[in-house]
Amino acid sequence: MDSGDEQDVPDSQGRRKRYHRHTPRQIQELESMFKVCPHPDEKQRKQLSRDLGLEPRQIKFWFQNRRTQMKAQQERTDNCLLRAENDKIRCENIAMREALRNVICPSCGGPPPDDDPYFDEQHLRMENAKLKEELDRVSSLASKYLGRPITQLPPVQPVSISSLDLSVGGYTSMSELEKPLMVEMATGAMEEVIRLVQTDEPLWVKSGSDGRDILQLETYDRMFQRSARQLRFSDTRVEASRDSALVVMNAVTLVDMFMDASKWGELFPTIVSKARTVEVLAAGMAGSRSGSLVLMYEELQVLSPVVPTRDFCFLRYCQQIEPGVWAVADVSVDFPGDNQLAPSSRSRRLPSGCLIEEIPNGYSKVTWVEHMEIEEKNPIHPLFRDLIDGGMAFGAQRWLATLQRMCERLACLNVAGLPARDIGVAPSPDGKRSMMKLAQRMVTNFCANVGASNGHKWTTLSGVNDVGVRVTLHKNTDAGQPNGVVLSAATSIWLPISAERIFSFFKDERTRTQWDVLSNGNTVQEVAHITNGSHPGNCISLLRGLNSGQNTMLILQECCTDASGSVVVYSPVDLPAINIVMSGEDPSYVPILPSGFTILPDGRSAGGYGASSSSNPMGGSSGSLVTVAFQILMSSLPSAKLNLESVMTVNNLIGTTVQQIKAALSCPDV
Repeated sequence: MDSGDEQDVPDSQGRRKRYHRHTPRQIQELESMFKVCPHPDEKQRKQLSRDLGLEPRQIKFWFQNRRTQMKAQQERTDNCLLRAENDKIRCENIAMREALRNVICPSCGGPPPDDDPYFDEQHLRMENAKLKEELDRVSSLASKYLGRPITQLPPVQPVSISSLDLSVGGYTSMSELEKPLMVEMATGAMEEVIRLVQTDEPLWVKSGSDGRDILQLETYDRMFQRSARQLRFSDTRVEASRDSALVVMNAVTLVDMFMDASKWGELFPTIVSKARTVEVLAAGMAGSRSGSLVLMYEELQVLSPVVPTRDFCFLRYCQQIEPGVWAVADVSVDFPGDNQLAPSSRSRRLPSGCLIEEIPNGYSKVTWVEHMEIEEKNPIHPLFRDLIDGGMAFGAQRWLATLQRMCERLACLNVAGLPARDIGVAPSPDGKRSMMKLAQRMVTNFCANVGASNGHKWTTLSGVNDVGVRVTLHKNTDAGQPNGVVLSAATSIWLPISAERIFSFFKDERTRTQWDVLSNGNTVQEVAHITNGSHPGNCISLLRGLNSGQNTMLILQECCTDASGSVVVYSPVDLPAINIVMSGEDPSYVPILPSGFTILPDGRSAGGYGASSSSNPMGGSSGSLVTVAFQILMSSLPSAKLNLESVMTVNNLIGTTVQQIKAALSCPDV
């Protein structure tokens, strides 16, 4: 921080001179005066001198430097805009020249009638004569040095402008012509996001049913001088939401995770099924990420095989707008249709993002804005229609609820003395961290394989459930996964019970025998427990089967719950692997094959989110959407195909599990 201390610093001749650093208060007063009057007269400078304890000469020099700085900033902005406009015109010029070059007469197939072939031929003859004279001169000079005549030169291949790849995507770097346009798009998106965050009525109004912020589209169009035709296709709809929350993570770390695609995906495993950085266009300032501009690709999901994913290629721009406050803005960019990164639909992310404010004690206040234009090519399954159409499946509330929970989890991971209830197994602090990392990989793997990602081809089997049993195959070659062909099977059902009650049912080891078909009726005992956040339901457990005859196998389970939904994931792990984890060693190579449940509100109530008003101020839900998912190693052979026996096995497994769940919860067969 600036201080008022004077320091000796060398000048250009090596002499020492006094350098005065202004205090934050002095800078604030000077900035306030500069906004009102950039050219203060002598009387005003003297008054500032008395108020701030500075010499009039210092006041004068500060205003001179500030005016110079403002002028330079304005010139840079103007230059950037001019360069962008110039590049745009150049691109249009190239395109027009290419179009004219390829024009033919529709009647004769020759050049256009306006072209005079005689003059074109004469021009080419003159150019050819000049080139021949130049070639003769160069050959004559070269022969003097080489001692022999040059009779033949290698042919020069012509380069066509149309052959230049100016696209962004795949492994092709962005063209220098495109970067200024991208900078202009990102800057405009940043300005819009800041206004969306900071403006209330009439741009945003509160919903009378649940108090959520609702974007007024007509006001939005007028404020940002855009017409509906420019923003929305006739067969698309707009989703917009805004919310704010406190999270237990400092702003600098949070910004760094947002600007790194890998960390971004790890922070939101239940929402982001794929994420990668396409190109870093500007690295930004070291330590703060301010000015960083990244081209990213992401695929978003709801944890069910029947809900289509949403994928976007977008610019993400970060700017520190004042001390302790950052803004992160996203906006979709368009790509050619044959580009492998082109989104699979016309859905796009309109200017969206968040404002991150540093709060004391390692907290941050995050205000989140989601704004999308959605084209839904595939019809939404009726089970999930209310959740999707209500904007809750991909809205700001879900992002923030997940962010709060994941930040609490990371805080627990980084604390040396983790709170735990150890029963029979007492891991060291390093062992607890290792166990948490293994559980995190388990949850990430489960989420990546239960959704309708573009990389999955789900096949629907006949079944008695709401959406039928759906299966997909994928080959495992990654470390930490059983090698071979893995069969993923899942179904989604609706239950007229609160999400909180269903979560408690799955989490309680005492009721596990009521739904776990593979336990063969054997009870389980929790032998280790690690708390994962402020909610008692967020935890990691080690479970041991009693009277099962398999004392070498344990079950690793993680339970996650927040205002947007819950996940219960588990995987069998053998005792030698658990001992490795408990000793604090790297768990990356411990094989896991997770199965589990996802629990979402059905979106039919006024509040939409959450299980009960006691745990969520947004109100209760009239029912829940439960997805049951299993992963089974079908074959260790990479060429294995789906067979009838495997189909019947998983169909029976899921069907029996669903019936047992409904029976245990006293639900009618809906």
